[in-house]
Amino acid sequence: MTITFAGDKVTLLGTQVKKGDKAPDFKATKDDTSDFNSAELEGKIVIYSVAPSLDTSVCALQAKRFNKEALDLSDDIVVVQITEDLPFAQARFCANEDIENLLMVSDYKEREFGEKYGFLIDELKLLARGIVVVDKEGVIQYVEYVPEVTNEVNFEAALEEVKKLV
Repeated sequence: MTITFAGDKVTLLGTQVKKGDKAPDFKATKDDTSDFNSAELEGKIVIYSVAPSLDTSVCALQAKRFNKEALDLSDDIVVVQITEDLPFAQARFCANEDIENLLMVSDYKEREFGEKYGFLIDELKLLARGIVVVDKEGVIQYVEYVPEVTNEVNFEAALEEVKKLV
């Protein structure tokens, strides 16, 4: 798979996940600096909305759109917005943009998500853009690695897959 960032080819570290894989457990940091453990979401439909940084317009749009749309589907859905941003920056973004429906998670410390899901850009130590949808049994049902990181994810395809799981 070829991934570019602003037209330049980049290298993704880790193993890219695919539909049908068991979703790897990982630890990260919530925007209040407390610990996040993905195993705590067992039994929920999880949308991992993956982006490089909330300080860019495309990443901000992605978070705002999922905040608005995905959670209208069911209470069984958890949307985890994951970036390499520091937790303080994530909290500030949420406060400024009235984001209340997303679980903000930073992969800045251990980079477990980036490596276990194959989203970590080696050259930049940022996450590539994409979406991973995990069903209630912890099996990946949808994956998108956006070929050009500065482009948007396919919201419609991801949300259609989520609707099938509700």
